[in-house]
Amino acid sequence: QMVGGVAPIFYFIKRRPGCRLYFTKPLFSLRELFKACTNGASELMTNISMSLVSALYNIQLLKLFGADGVAAYGVLMYVGFVFAAVFIGYSQGTAPIVSYHFGADNKDELKNLLRKSAGIIAVAGVAMLASSELLAGPLAKIFVGYDAGLLALTIHGMKLYSISFILSGFNIFGSAFFTALNNGAVSAAISFLRTLLFQVVSILTLPLLIGVDGIWLAVVAAEAMALVCTAGFIVQGRRKYGYM
Repeated sequence: QMVGGVAPIFYFIKRRPGCRLYFTKPLFSLRELFKACTNGASELMTNISMSLVSALYNIQLLKLFGADGVAAYGVLMYVGFVFAAVFIGYSQGTAPIVSYHFGADNKDELKNLLRKSAGIIAVAGVAMLASSELLAGPLAKIFVGYDAGLLALTIHGMKLYSISFILSGFNIFGSAFFTALNNGAVSAAISFLRTLLFQVVSILTLPLLIGVDGIWLAVVAAEAMALVCTAGFIVQGRRKYGYM
């Protein structure tokens, strides 16, 4: 952190030949600061939602499975975050490229980025689903191999939960895509719907409708509903941004 944060200060502190980036006297702009804050609203919403949804999951799991359910959910969160990190990393890595071409009004490149990203995410999602289904046993055994009942519950939950991997990548990318297009409102809406509203509704209703498996499929239902909204936002913005 020190290298990445301090070293650039010495490089950009004075003007250099051939380099157009250097420090100057800052100009205070409340409008630009507010715009930056609102554009980051989706990340704020994601972090708030994760805490609330995790608490709600634990309450429901205690009712359905007792302490074993909470332990199994903890394993799913560890494994799920590793898989989701692939989508998060790709989305954050491509965001500067999207922003650059959006600023340069390169609509053909935006189309290309969106089309190729959709293909990459689709392939990655299928690969993650397949690998998580195959590795559910070995991964669960690392964490809860000491208890046969808990191990069986975790493997079963992981196989249902992992279905969400074929959907979540599109929603994660969609939110980051609109952040890169400087549309914090749509980005925050996708995050709010995906990580809070749809999950809360699914956690509360699915166990009542389909039984205990509903708690593991809640995230799948939430991602599916969020994907419909993400697709709607992308179609709605196609004329404004010219990426379709």
